[in-house]
Amino acid sequence: MEKFHTWRDLLGILIQDVHEKQRIAQALGVNAITLSRWVGKSSTPRPIHLRHLMTVIPPQYRSTMLDLIRQEFPTFSFADEETMKEDDQDEIPSEFYARIFNAYSATPVLQRSWSVMSLTLQQILGQLDPLQVGMAVTIAQCMPPSIDGKVCSLRERTGYGTPPWGINLESYAVFLGAESLAGYAVSSCHPRIIQNSEEQQGVLPAHWVQWERSAAAYPIFRSDRVAGCLLVSCTQPDYFTPARQKLIQQYSELLVLVFEAHEFYAMNDINLHVLPYYRLQAKYLANFRQRVSDVMMEELRKGHAIDLRQAELLVWQQVEQELWQLPPYTGKPDDEELGNE
Repeated sequence: MEKFHTWRDLLGILIQDVHEKQRIAQALGVNAITLSRWVGKSSTPRPIHLRHLMTVIPPQYRSTMLDLIRQEFPTFSFADEETMKEDDQDEIPSEFYARIFNAYSATPVLQRSWSVMSLTLQQILGQLDPLQVGMAVTIAQCMPPSIDGKVCSLRERTGYGTPPWGINLESYAVFLGAESLAGYAVSSCHPRIIQNSEEQQGVLPAHWVQWERSAAAYPIFRSDRVAGCLLVSCTQPDYFTPARQKLIQQYSELLVLVFEAHEFYAMNDINLHVLPYYRLQAKYLANFRQRVSDVMMEELRKGHAIDLRQAELLVWQQVEQELWQLPPYTGKPDDEELGNE
């Protein structure tokens, strides 16, 4: 391995890659410029950031980084890694609040929601899963009322993951209802957590995917109205310690900024249906973009031009109604539900 004189030299090499620089900055909850200042000796990180840095850099560099940090800070303590993670992960970094409020105020209205949501989900992932044990973070949003003025389902709006999940989970978005942990959290407007999928089956509703072993769902609400849910899934059982639960709660409160006032619904307007298994939904969602294009062209032929967001909503509503005609999720998919996969 290449020789480094200081920990700043090592960090400088790591952040030469723009994507790696952005990843590390997001995981630490600081601006990418801050990393450059650390490297250039114009700024010195707090001990809490140095300890967190140890967990977000690639594993092969951690031992060297620890030795180099102690050259500059002889009393630097990198205690048991699990203990350190518990200590550091129960608060959102103040620098990240500043980034979010800046994005909220400076981003054009049409891009503001996506910008705040993307920044927040990536920050959650970096802070809750710095060692990449395997995690997915997703926002499930209430669909507009469809039957008797009631919200009947949630739609996974966007998400990010670490392996075995993909980095960007938007293309894997599905509908969730009363059969899901997210649906239960939204319907009750209270957090719901399952620490072990193998031990708690049947205790709470859950729409498990292949790798999930634990999951936490936190409603996103304002006063007495709810917009959706922050869903965090992990490959490890018993992952959601009290410190991590506190952190997820804080992020769910921050995500209120993602939604407009009309996207929050009164609790008595929530009446979620039981929806089919996620794999069964896939074929109805596979040609989503083509359907959106077809809707826009059809409306244009009628002389009623609509924008992309309006067309997407129309198609989402069509898909939602189609899914209601399918067999509901029963807890464990059988061969018929999976199309004999």
